[in-house]
Amino acid sequence: MRTLFCLAFALLGVGAVGAAELPIFDAHVHYSQDAWESVPPKIAIDLLRKAGIRRALVSNSKDAGNQMLIAEAPDLILSSLRPYRARGEISTWVRNETVIRHLEERLAKYRYVAIGEYHLYGADADLPVPRRMIELAKQHELVLHSHSDADAIEREFRQWPAARILRAHSGFDAPARIREMLRKYPNLWCDLAFRTDHAPGGQLDADWRALFTEFPDRFTVGTDTFTPERWPYIVEHAKYSRQWLAQLPAPIAERIAWRDGETLFNIPQAER
Repeated sequence: MRTLFCLAFALLGVGAVGAAELPIFDAHVHYSQDAWESVPPKIAIDLLRKAGIRRALVSNSKDAGNQMLIAEAPDLILSSLRPYRARGEISTWVRNETVIRHLEERLAKYRYVAIGEYHLYGADADLPVPRRMIELAKQHELVLHSHSDADAIEREFRQWPAARILRAHSGFDAPARIREMLRKYPNLWCDLAFRTDHAPGGQLDADWRALFTEFPDRFTVGTDTFTPERWPYIVEHAKYSRQWLAQLPAPIAERIAWRDGETLFNIPQAER
């Protein structure tokens, strides 16, 4: 942990993002308990700012990490509520009725813009617990940050046709399948967290370029800091994202870099 802490400080020495570089809306950040000691809130916020992150959608299983970062930088952090109390619930939450009480209590106490990231696959989306979660999202007008297969996404839309769904790790699917889903669901956005195959060696693949060109308003980038070791690399990840975004026409690059995220989460024009 000491090594990680030192690395974080080293990266803080990187020069500030130049005015000509794209700001980034990072739509996939976790600030879990195992990161709190090695990357304290002030260091975490400094890393985000050094990376040129305009806003970050943050979630963690205990939810306390969100509140710590919001207290440090309310202008930067957007909070998303996970249906887990611990990482071990990733595969069991869909059948655990106590999850509903957890969601209701947190929603009554704090402000969120989304529910998720949650893992949900296939017919499990129709179970009572996920159904109630979607009802709560509808009640509070929250985005669903869904780490799901196409089957679950379609079931979620059947339950709430007007839902705004951000599909986590969409880049692991083939461009042709993503295109099919985006054409079918106008309220579906794609989170590209932890996906680099569309730009091997920093070069943008032709199929991905065509997809981004057709749907410039439906993608977000993300780091996915699911382990403490990934936090110091937020700066490097932002640089890499700008490398492949620079190969797109400037208006499209700007949309994917940050405008799509702010549109999805209804950031007031005055704050953009």
